[in-house]
Amino acid sequence: MKKVIIFIAALSFLSIVQAAEKRAMTVEDLWAMKRIGEVALSPDGHWLAFALAQYDIEKNSGNSDIWLVPAMGGEPRQLTFSSKFDGVPRWKPDGTGLAFISAREGSRQIYFLSLTGGEAFKLTDFPIDVEDFIWSPDGRHFAFIASVFSDANDLAETAARNKAHEESKVQARVIDHLMFRSFDRWTEGKRTHIFLCSTDGKEVKDVTPGEYDSPPLDLGGKLDFAFSPDGKEIAFVRNTDPMVAASTNNDVFLVPTAGGDAKCLTSANKATDNQPIYSPDGKYLAYRAMKRPGFEADQYELVLLNRQTGEAQSLTEAFDLSVEEVVWSPDGKSLYFVSENQGRESIFHVDVAKKQVRELVHEHSNGSLQISPEGKSLFFKRQTVAMPDELFSLNLKTQQITQLTNVNKSLLSELEFNPVEDFWFTSFDGKKAHGLFIKPPFFDPAKKYPLIYLIHGGPQGQWNDGFHYRWNASLFAAPGYVVAMVNFRGSRGYGQEWCDAVSKDWGGGPYQDLMSGLDYLLKSYPFIDSSKLAAAGASYGGFMIDWIATHTDRFKVLVSHAGVFDQRSMYGATEELWFPEWEFAGTPYEHPEQYEKWSPSNYVANLKNYKTPTLVIHGEQDFRVPYTQGMQMFTALQRMGVPSRIILFPDETHFVTKPQNSRLWWNEVFAWIDKWLNQ
Repeated sequence: MKKVIIFIAALSFLSIVQAAEKRAMTVEDLWAMKRIGEVALSPDGHWLAFALAQYDIEKNSGNSDIWLVPAMGGEPRQLTFSSKFDGVPRWKPDGTGLAFISAREGSRQIYFLSLTGGEAFKLTDFPIDVEDFIWSPDGRHFAFIASVFSDANDLAETAARNKAHEESKVQARVIDHLMFRSFDRWTEGKRTHIFLCSTDGKEVKDVTPGEYDSPPLDLGGKLDFAFSPDGKEIAFVRNTDPMVAASTNNDVFLVPTAGGDAKCLTSANKATDNQPIYSPDGKYLAYRAMKRPGFEADQYELVLLNRQTGEAQSLTEAFDLSVEEVVWSPDGKSLYFVSENQGRESIFHVDVAKKQVRELVHEHSNGSLQISPEGKSLFFKRQTVAMPDELFSLNLKTQQITQLTNVNKSLLSELEFNPVEDFWFTSFDGKKAHGLFIKPPFFDPAKKYPLIYLIHGGPQGQWNDGFHYRWNASLFAAPGYVVAMVNFRGSRGYGQEWCDAVSKDWGGGPYQDLMSGLDYLLKSYPFIDSSKLAAAGASYGGFMIDWIATHTDRFKVLVSHAGVFDQRSMYGATEELWFPEWEFAGTPYEHPEQYEKWSPSNYVANLKNYKTPTLVIHGEQDFRVPYTQGMQMFTALQRMGVPSRIILFPDETHFVTKPQNSRLWWNEVFAWIDKWLNQ
């Protein structure tokens, strides 16, 4: 008995020592973590190919290679070793090898790697980049996407015009129509088109000619072009409205691969249709559809089109969540899809005949669905607040979930994480609202901890149990903060009525939800120090920080990233006009009252009373929320005598994506919060 007691004591001591060896996460750890990208299951179901990106924060760069792991589990092995990008793995239909996009020789082209051995070799040698591609079912052709001048005779002419522009002493842009830039890039007068070519890169044919983007620049699905099972046609997505910048009317088209005009399948619906995917037998074409024109955050339904009769029916009309990515079962009798669901990204199944939806996987954040050829297993990526993406499988008979990869095992074993915890509260109007919070590493319930209140963007987004590489909740908690995140009205995953509630009420109900959530947290969790409250947000979350700065002094410090400060000037400079026109009931020229009501700029005088120290951050290449919004906020803060600082990144967009810029971002944010919470 003494030996047993001693053995147990030794184990306990060992556990304490191991726990003591762990440490809090740093921004360097965030960038040291390997990131799994696109995933592809082999036709026989035996292998999963995936892109794996790794970064070097000191070199300020990263690279992606192709890896392979057995679908039943085993040690992953690296397939490509290029110092330049290798990604977008696509299995040859006969399973003998992988095609992928590589930049190893400069431009991004399609390469092939045989599983029988040997080096990867180039299949295409186009004068412009390949942006995406798919195999034809017979493995004899590719459909690929490239950005071209719609009036160019061939790819070479587009390349020549690109070169002439780059070498010209005049860099002026002459623009005749909207939209002339999208998110983080200027279109330069070019369009995305789908081309068909043989697998040796010859016989190139533009199958979507014209002055349209195919697929469109925005509001797309996971993959917006697909071969029919017989290879005789391609389904694709485009928007043909005359003012694309103010339209969400993406449609599904069909074009014969032998040549001919494209036919629109969804012209009756003036809202978004995208992500076409054929049933294995070719009888049906499934796609996602919204109902309300102009509303980018409307609920996606899963629609099934009978290709023989032309009849279309929604399979998820009674399902009050939005359908994200979709895959068919091999027998064509059902489909599997992902939906945002109360702070998770859950996996669902829908029966075609019965239209019955059932949840298969609830917890964590899941995506990149693949299904085995016999229909017995689902493969997917999963992440949590404490784990970046890894590959998992689900046995559809036993419901057993198995982890297949653990690419960050060594690093994660060094770090102390806490899981996400849920809380529900009654908001200002009696409605129930949901939030998530994370305790700091090495949490001691007897201590008091400052709170960082994170506010998500969108506004129709959600905080979830996921590992965010920019707004990483675990990293926010690492210095010793409780991190709380409320999915206020407007958030996805709680039914469309809740999602709708933010529109035309930006600083109303959502703001009151946030304040009610804060009241609940302070009342319910005694370990939160009510005298040390910080709030931070980006995009719409940045707007809300600007709104908070001009409406309350509950927080000691604020961080506003890429926030909207003045709605009217925002309208005139953003690229997606449908967004403000829906959110504020029209244009500011015709309906100025909504733009004025929900502009923090109209409440700057209140800063005299509140004076909450505010850090403003913006990327100068941000075309979604132009960086002048941040400059206006900073100017107001400075003129009103509010302690403030602005950080402008000349080489960043709506997001901060470069390793050393990210390190500066985190260090500045932490220093600003610490300075004003603890002075």
